[in-house]
Amino acid sequence: MANFRSESVDRLFKTILALETVDECYDYFEDLCTVKEILDMSQRLDTAILLSKGISYQRISEQIDISTATIGRVSKCLNYGSGGYKKAIRKLEDAEGEK
Repeated sequence: MANFRSESVDRLFKTILALETVDECYDYFEDLCTVKEILDMSQRLDTAILLSKGISYQRISEQIDISTATIGRVSKCLNYGSGGYKKAIRKLEDAEGEK
């Protein structure tokens, strides 16, 4: 993966980590990103979750309305990337299990 670490990116991530509620995230991301960018990111996360459960590309494409090419890119990151999807999914599952 490309190395994009910088003070600016660190600052971006620190602001995200400082947010405390889903409503704060909605407000911040609505200002930071376009609606399409937010929806695209949420689709990729949904795709990673379904791939980690062994769901087929075809079923994911139909369920989420996402291209198989994008599913392939998510799969590549899930299997050969830095582990970010796996960590995030595990944390999400842990948080949902606590409810």
